[in-house]
Amino acid sequence: MTVHVNLAVEDRLSELVARKMLELSPKELRIHLVFGLEGYGYLRKKAGSFNQASKGTPYLLLTDLDANPCPPTLIREWVDHPLAPNFLFRVAVREVEAWLLADRENISPYLGVPLETVPEHVETIVDPKELLIGLARRSKRRAVRSALVPQGTARQGPDHNGFLGRFVTDSWDLQSARTRSHSLHRALRRIENDWPGSA
Repeated sequence: MTVHVNLAVEDRLSELVARKMLELSPKELRIHLVFGLEGYGYLRKKAGSFNQASKGTPYLLLTDLDANPCPPTLIREWVDHPLAPNFLFRVAVREVEAWLLADRENISPYLGVPLETVPEHVETIVDPKELLIGLARRSKRRAVRSALVPQGTARQGPDHNGFLGRFVTDSWDLQSARTRSHSLHRALRRIENDWPGSA
């Protein structure tokens, strides 16, 4: 039986990550609507509404922890009611880029950098996006530098989401990545075991 679910994400890269995660569900999930794609501000404003709406259609909300102290604190700040059973609110520690870096064996050749330059403990990285950009700067591959290294005052490269999105779709090994990221593992465990539940 097909189960329709909605996504709420910060950007296109997070959408692709969420879609890949849903592939591990034993249920047949079909994405109905995608909300957000406007950064964390929109998600924070609408999180309470998504929680209420999930009583009808299940929602997966994925956001970055960024500078917040911990995922439970962020969730309590965003939603002032108990989370509905089918509202899966997940927080990437500290950014979704850390989940990509956690698949060291595949991200290093994709970026064209030595394996030893990709950290083992991704959830201790203060700014995963900045670290990833730093790796791209050292890449011998021009396409990597052109896509990921910011120009001028930009915080990320001109094809950051597109370039990393192709990695997610074609190369990202979730089973490898989850061994180095507790936040990713917990999200996948819920999807594999009991989300979404029966309506």
